[in-house]
Amino acid sequence: MVMAADPAGRGNKAVFLDRDGVLVIPEFRDGRSYAPRSLEGYELYREAGPCLAQLKAAGFLLIVVTNQPDVGAGLVDQRDLDKMHDILREALCVDSIEVCTHTAEQRCFCRKPNPGMLLQAAERLGIDLARSFMVGDRASDAAAGAAAGCQTAFLDLAYAAEAPPDHVDFRATSLSTITNWILARDCAIGAPQ
Repeated sequence: MVMAADPAGRGNKAVFLDRDGVLVIPEFRDGRSYAPRSLEGYELYREAGPCLAQLKAAGFLLIVVTNQPDVGAGLVDQRDLDKMHDILREALCVDSIEVCTHTAEQRCFCRKPNPGMLLQAAERLGIDLARSFMVGDRASDAAAGAAAGCQTAFLDLAYAAEAPPDHVDFRATSLSTITNWILARDCAIGAPQ
């Protein structure tokens, strides 16, 4: 369901969410997180549902933006990815799932840290990026959000082999803490001047 534009003519507000590490429990190898490669290993974080329900109740569109290069590299079948996203749609109140299946070597505009997925969703869904947020667990998520003009929140899962982003608007170790920050910021942004 896509909401009507803001009465003040500013467009829809949205929360863009990375998939693996934010909504889906990733696989961990050598201090890094990876997307699950099978349906058997695909599991959502318990706090994802309640957090997204709060954001939805506050009027946000919820857009998942996810790099899935294992599909492009032939390590995950597209049908399995589609089934994973069907599970995500059934369990969570997301409005759209934007996917880039390109590998890093293909250097496409949609693959994070580039902002392509966010910009395409914003154009299609009438999203005001200045009133929107990007939540991710990697520096590439923060970079994509900042490049698109969103406020950025970093979910710090203390990955040993990955550097955190140099700059984000907010850092926390739980999605619930980030959700509370977004709701407070939204109230501040929406307050009459």
